Amino acid sequence: MKTLSNMGFAIFGAALVAISYGLARFAFGLFVPSISAELALTPYLIGVIGALPFISFVLATLVAPLAAHRLGARNLAVLSGGFGVAGLGLISQAPGALTLGVGVFICGICTGLMMPALTAAMQALVSRTMHGRVSSIMNAGTSVGIIVAVPTVVFLSDAWRLTYTLFAVLTGMGVVAAWYFIPSVSRVTPANAAPPPPITRLQWSRLTRLSLFAFAMGFVSSPYWLFAPDLVVTLGALPPGHTGWLWFAVGIAGLGGAVVSDLADRNNPPITQALMLMMLSSSLVLLAASPSQLALAMFSAMVFGLAYMSLTGLYLMTGIRLLPGRLSMGPVLPFMACALGQAVGSPMVGVLVDGLGYADAFAIFAVVGILVAFLSPLYPGHIDYWAEEEELQPLPVEDTGLQAAYDHQLLDEDGEPIVSGTKATYKA
Repeated sequence: MKTLSNMGFAIFGAALVAISYGLARFAFGLFVPSISAELALTPYLIGVIGALPFISFVLATLVAPLAAHRLGARNLAVLSGGFGVAGLGLISQAPGALTLGVGVFICGICTGLMMPALTAAMQALVSRTMHGRVSSIMNAGTSVGIIVAVPTVVFLSDAWRLTYTLFAVLTGMGVVAAWYFIPSVSRVTPANAAPPPPITRLQWSRLTRLSLFAFAMGFVSSPYWLFAPDLVVTLGALPPGHTGWLWFAVGIAGLGGAVVSDLADRNNPPITQALMLMMLSSSLVLLAASPSQLALAMFSAMVFGLAYMSLTGLYLMTGIRLLPGRLSMGPVLPFMACALGQAVGSPMVGVLVDGLGYADAFAIFAVVGILVAFLSPLYPGHIDYWAEEEELQPLPVEDTGLQAAYDHQLLDEDGEPIVSGTKATYKA
């Protein structure tokens, strides 16, 4: 195994996230127009198939912590990549809906296993003072993967089988690199780290509210991820190759999500949550209202990308903060809830598109997003409007932001954060 520097690991991790999230999970919507036309799939069938990777993502996420402990970071990353190669390969050869559904289901397993493997490796290779920055760079890999998929749609819009074959080859290269660069370590624990305290009723209450908001956001975002390209082709009569520019705009704007979520944690998370949900909803309406105008459609995609990535970053940060010392649970619950929301929303939007059309279906989901945004005072940020009186004090500025959230994951017996350089115990 070759040892990577802190930033080297961040860039490598972002590349694996780009493959497992960007190509194996979110690129599917780009090819819906071509796939549905060739395989004669109805919007309802597309909705059902589009829900499958989110279901398998949740199932994989449930077993990922145990798998990371038993298999180690390297083997789990390789296993994740193997699922990605198999799923993408099946999609490229799919003769009908059944094989296509199996392929996207397997791709969801790839997505669910990759981040836990990278997190375990990060604990072994990266200085704790850099965990926040490295995590932000790796999370940006989703946007990078979406951007990477764009040229294949622009130049190979009708050759989706060839495109997915290329994706499978890229993923195979990622598997080889993961075996070479990721350590086999499965757990890294400083010798003087205190065990995490029991989860309190207040923590459960906040986790429940966080998960409900994440579920709602996943539900509202599902029409865009699955049907936005098909909408502009069907309603706007844009060439299928032009849909790639939507995902390009989503990816570019999404890169700013980490900055927004970090600023939100330093200021007012509930207000940011409300603003981003309103932006997410407005992007649905704007796309449905102007599907034939590429510039407006791209602007809608930029609004959507910034809002979606900002919200996922905010949920990640809040989950880490709410359960100190439980990285396998705190940030995982909201991501699972978001995926469940997308799994529920995908077939539902398919039904609505079949019955009412794209414009009305997108408008209904936008209304749901606006209604949820009005409930944002319930959001459990460090400024919690629904907490008890003694819980209303905001955190000092130096204790906010993603790195601060990671700093408080490991505490000594006195409740103080363990400084970088403390001796760690490795289990390979």
